[in-house]
Amino acid sequence: MKITGAVLRTSPAPQPYAQTRPLEITELELEPPGDGEVLIRVEAAGLCHSDLSVINGNRPRPLPMLLGHEAAGIVEAVGGGVSDLREGQRVVTVFLPRCERCDACRTGGKMPCTEGTATNTAGVLPSGASRLRDARGAVNHHLGVSGFATRAVVDRRSVVPVGDDVPPEVAAVLGCAVLTGGGAVKNAGSLEPGQDVIVVGLGGVGMAALLTAIAITAPAGGRVIGVDANDEKLETARELGAHETASPAQAAERGLKAPVVVEAAGHPRAFETAVALTAPGGVTVTAGLPAPNATSTIAPLGITAEARSIVGCYLGSAVPSRDIPEYERLWRAGALPVEKLTTSTIRLGQLNEALDRLEAGQAIRQIIRFDDEG
Repeated sequence: MKITGAVLRTSPAPQPYAQTRPLEITELELEPPGDGEVLIRVEAAGLCHSDLSVINGNRPRPLPMLLGHEAAGIVEAVGGGVSDLREGQRVVTVFLPRCERCDACRTGGKMPCTEGTATNTAGVLPSGASRLRDARGAVNHHLGVSGFATRAVVDRRSVVPVGDDVPPEVAAVLGCAVLTGGGAVKNAGSLEPGQDVIVVGLGGVGMAALLTAIAITAPAGGRVIGVDANDEKLETARELGAHETASPAQAAERGLKAPVVVEAAGHPRAFETAVALTAPGGVTVTAGLPAPNATSTIAPLGITAEARSIVGCYLGSAVPSRDIPEYERLWRAGALPVEKLTTSTIRLGQLNEALDRLEAGQAIRQIIRFDDEG
């Protein structure tokens, strides 16, 4: 099957991306789904820092690679052994399939699947196969999804079905931004109704954490505080319902503290800020992905003497099949308006320009729509 997708051939790529154009929009050949796999027609895909981190070299991956991992689409065909999905059903992609056999999968979402991590790193599907080729040869899969394309073949465990009433641009962000940010609050942070929470770093994941925190704690009187160095993002956080916002310096000056603090920026200074804003007895949840060589400095005495905890959180410590239906329910009830995270809707050919906006912190979620692209 012929598809159109965004292929990265060189990393790290220089900026500005609008000029260097690291993502090549090209025609590829997509093989049919094998046993345990699903063919989806991609309707919408979100541009995330995890895509950018492959382009700028922070997350080395085998190249060439068809990028994109946060997507939603319609099932068009299923491979052998897939009996619980039907053609025409809308699904959300998730970028870490779970084998449900390894020790990590027995942690209830706390640890990423060992098998899924290995195949993601290798650029193949969980079966070990690659279903993508272009005129130059084999093309690697990005995190088992490769959603920056008109169609994708993924493992059955890489999709979660949602209702037909969930718009594609909402469904797409449920699989990464909401799963990661919401899970940092709900799963790793164990936020209880009425507790205060601070979110440091208000990109797509941070804003999703903010919305989830509001849904959980605000009805019982809890306060949700957004912290970021970008004034426009602070304004957006207030529009989304944050009770208070501050820059890192202002947060320190005001003496802001909370029992649950989520760091979603992926920057060592943001992590230090989050630790400093955590109240005695509280938990700092670090969900951002910094550069591999990034380091932070914190005072360990404060962790010990104040009985504070620091918890790492990958993909929201989530079990997607468990958590996405819950976020879908909250969205349907009006408690999780994730459509407000969409900064703009773009076409596939506008991806390189969108990368510059993401790098500059000018966007929360830019959503690629594929309505008339195949």
